[in-house]
Amino acid sequence: MSKRIVVDPVTRIEGHLRIEADIDEGRIKEAYSSGTAVRGIELIVRDRDPRDLWAYTQRVCGVCTTTHALASVRAVEDALDIRIPPNAHLIRNIMNEALFVHDHVVHFYHLHALDWVDVLSALKADPEETSRIAQSLSRWPKSSPGYFKDVQKSVKTVVESGQLGLFANGYWGHPAYKLPPEVNLLAVAHYLEALDWQKEIVKVHTILGGKNPHPHYVVGGMATPIDIDSDNAVHAEQLMHVSQLIDQAVEFVEQVYIPDLFAIASHYKDWRYGGGLDNYLCYGDFSTGDIRDTSKYRMPRGVILGGNLDEVLEVDLKDPEQVKEFVDRSWYDYEGEGGKGRHPWEGETTLRYSGPKPPYTRLNTEEKYSWVKAPRWKEHPMETGPLARIMVSYAAGIEGTVELVDEALKRLDIPFSALRSALGRTLARGLETRLTARWMRQDMDQLLTNIKNGDQITFNSAKWEPGTWPKRARGVGWVEAPRGSLGHWVEIEDGKTKNYQMVVPTTWNASPRDHKGNRGAYEASLIGTPVTDPEKPLEILRIIHSFDPCMACAVHLTDVSGSASVDIRIGWGG
Repeated sequence: MSKRIVVDPVTRIEGHLRIEADIDEGRIKEAYSSGTAVRGIELIVRDRDPRDLWAYTQRVCGVCTTTHALASVRAVEDALDIRIPPNAHLIRNIMNEALFVHDHVVHFYHLHALDWVDVLSALKADPEETSRIAQSLSRWPKSSPGYFKDVQKSVKTVVESGQLGLFANGYWGHPAYKLPPEVNLLAVAHYLEALDWQKEIVKVHTILGGKNPHPHYVVGGMATPIDIDSDNAVHAEQLMHVSQLIDQAVEFVEQVYIPDLFAIASHYKDWRYGGGLDNYLCYGDFSTGDIRDTSKYRMPRGVILGGNLDEVLEVDLKDPEQVKEFVDRSWYDYEGEGGKGRHPWEGETTLRYSGPKPPYTRLNTEEKYSWVKAPRWKEHPMETGPLARIMVSYAAGIEGTVELVDEALKRLDIPFSALRSALGRTLARGLETRLTARWMRQDMDQLLTNIKNGDQITFNSAKWEPGTWPKRARGVGWVEAPRGSLGHWVEIEDGKTKNYQMVVPTTWNASPRDHKGNRGAYEASLIGTPVTDPEKPLEILRIIHSFDPCMACAVHLTDVSGSASVDIRIGWGG
C-alpha cells in the first residue's frame, strides 16, 4: 500500500511550493505539485499607462529581477511597433546575461549544491588532499592547504556552537550523499566564496540600469544616458568598471563554478532520475540583431516533443492554438468555459479557491489543488529552462552549444541520454552559464565599439506620445529568463492597458494536471524515483531544486490567516 509524504514548504527556492508524493515499494508512484499562494499582478496593471507596466510587473519577483521588466517593454514595443537603438539592445542583453550568470551561480552553490554536498562530512577532510584536487581542476588562487584548513576550522566552529545557521535542517549523513570528504570541503569553501562574488556582478545592473534589484527600463530603449565625458551619465570610468566585472564573472565561472560542477557530477554519474516529460520549449533570446529576427538568436526558438532531436518544431506566440492556459485543476475560473484553455490574449485572472481550509493535512488532488495554472503548447505539457534550451540548441546544431555538450559528456564519460535527469539539468545550467558569460563579453565589446565610433544613443522617442499609437493594439514580449521561457501578452485600448497576462517559466514547470490529466514537468520528473528514507526525502529535493523553482513568479500573495502546515522541514531559511 502506498504512503503519501508531504514536503511543505520546499525551501531553498523562491516562494511557496508544496509537493505531495505517493511512495510504493520505495519509489514515487504519483506526485502532485501545488503552488500555495496566488498571483494578482495582472489585475493591478489594468487601465494603467502601458509605458509604466514594466515597473509594476517587475515586482512579481526580486530573484529573477529584470526579466519581467524586459518582457513587459518588449510586449508594449511589439504592440506599438517600436524599434529600439542598437545600444539599447546591447545593454538589455548585457543586463540579462549578467542576471543569468549571477542567478545560475547562486542557484548552484546556495540553493542546489547542498542536495549533493554533505557539509558535515567536510570536517573529516584532509585539507592537503582538498588542495591537490582543487589545483588539479583549475588555476584559482585560493587553493592552498592552509586556505582549506581555515575554512574547515570555521565550519567546525559553527557546528560545535550547536547553531548551524545556513547549514541547518539538512539531511547530513544521508546515504544518498556520495562525495568524499575532500570534495565536500572544496564545495563548502566555494559556497562561501560565491556569497562574496555574487554581490559584485549585480553592479552591472546598478551602473547600466540604475539599481538592483529592479533596474530601470523605458519603452523605446533604455533609461541609460551615455556620455563618456559627463558625470551626469554613464561615463568612460563606469563602462570600464562594467567591463572589469564581466571579466571577473567569466573567470569565476571558468575557474570555480565549472570545475566544481564536474568534480561533483563525476561522483553521481549513475544518478539518472528526474528526467520527466521529454518535451522541451524555448522561446529564444540573446539576439545579435533585431529582437524580431529569430534567425539571429544565440538561443534558438523551438519545441522538441518526445525527446525527438531530429525535429525542432516552430513556435508562434501569437497563434491562439499554440500557447494556452488551462485551469481545470487550478484555483481559477474561466467563466462558462470549463475544460477549455485560453490563449493569453484572451486570458483572465479570476480567483476561485475551492481547496481545504488551512491548516490542512492533505490536498484533494482529485479536484483543483494549485494556484498555478497549466500552460500547454498545442495541448502538450512542456519543460522549459536550461535543459530545454540546451536540448533545442543541440538539436538545431547551434555552434558553440554542440561543442560544449559533447565535451562535457566526454569528460564525464556519460551518454547523451544522461542529460535527461536532475543531474543533466544541473549540468545544462552550468554549460549555459559558460555561454552567457562569453556572450556578455562579446556584447560589451560591441557596445564599447559603438560608443568609440560616436554612437551613444540608447532611446528612440518617435512613438513615446500616446497620440502616435493606434486605438487598439496587441503585443507579446518574450524573454529567456534563467528559469526558462517567459512571455507577457498585452492588449492596449485608447492608450490604456485593457488586458495583461504573464505565462512564466515556473508556471510551465510547476503546473498541476490539465484537462486531459497530463502531469506538469515537476510532477512527471518525480515518477519512478527511489526514496531511501521517506522521513528525509532528499531525492525529491534534488529533482525539484534542479528546476530552480520561482513560485513568486508563478503565484503571488499568501494566506491571510498566516497559518502554515509543515510535515517535513528541510533545507535552510524556513
